[in-house]
Amino acid sequence: MLIPNIDASGIRHLASVIDSFPGTCIPMIGLHPTSVKEDYREQMGVIEMELRQNPKKYCAVGEIGIDLYWDKTYAKEQEDVFDRQLELAEEVGLPVAIHTRNSMEIALGICKRRNSEIAKSEKRKAKGEQRRGVFHCFNGNLKQAERAIGMGFLLGIGGVITFKNSGLQQVVEAVPLEHLLLETDAPFLAPVPFRGQRNEPAYIPLIAKKVAQLKGVSVEEVAAVTTRNARELFRLTA
Repeated sequence: MLIPNIDASGIRHLASVIDSFPGTCIPMIGLHPTSVKEDYREQMGVIEMELRQNPKKYCAVGEIGIDLYWDKTYAKEQEDVFDRQLELAEEVGLPVAIHTRNSMEIALGICKRRNSEIAKSEKRKAKGEQRRGVFHCFNGNLKQAERAIGMGFLLGIGGVITFKNSGLQQVVEAVPLEHLLLETDAPFLAPVPFRGQRNEPAYIPLIAKKVAQLKGVSVEEVAAVTTRNARELFRLTA
């Protein structure tokens, strides 16, 4: 189970969970966009220090991104923090888990600019192209999905895929499995028939089943390909 970080105060709690379930729970490190407030510089200072001191402890920089659903007060600061964390992830060689709510176009634009900077990097050229992260709980359209994939990102597919008339279904039908990950977003967005209840990792097979139906393949194939994608992206060995 991959567990994202939210803010500086959560690092200690995250470490406690990881220590209690070694090998089962694997941490990310990052400042969530809804935690970008007036103290964001101090928050980022703590996040950056932890990331630089313990880069091998984490499987990704996340959850990062932009959220304009609840509050737009710090919209500009969210963009700056997102861009900075993309840069940090590249510096330490970790993938990113990106949160986008009412902000897909803005996030894609920032990723495009960051990709342009990466393309100029001799270090990046030496390493070659590789997958850069996942658009967690992807909620965009097909054109946006293709743009994300073109920049080296996977699409995170969760419980929304089981919702009736979900626009995500058309995206999944069109996008090859090689570009998809399965996820929960627990405790939110539980799949049907548990919609509205607490989500949990045990419901992943329900998501896989729906994806298999849409793609016209077996659940086993969906499981194999998306598991391989996750292991490659997050460098999981178990």
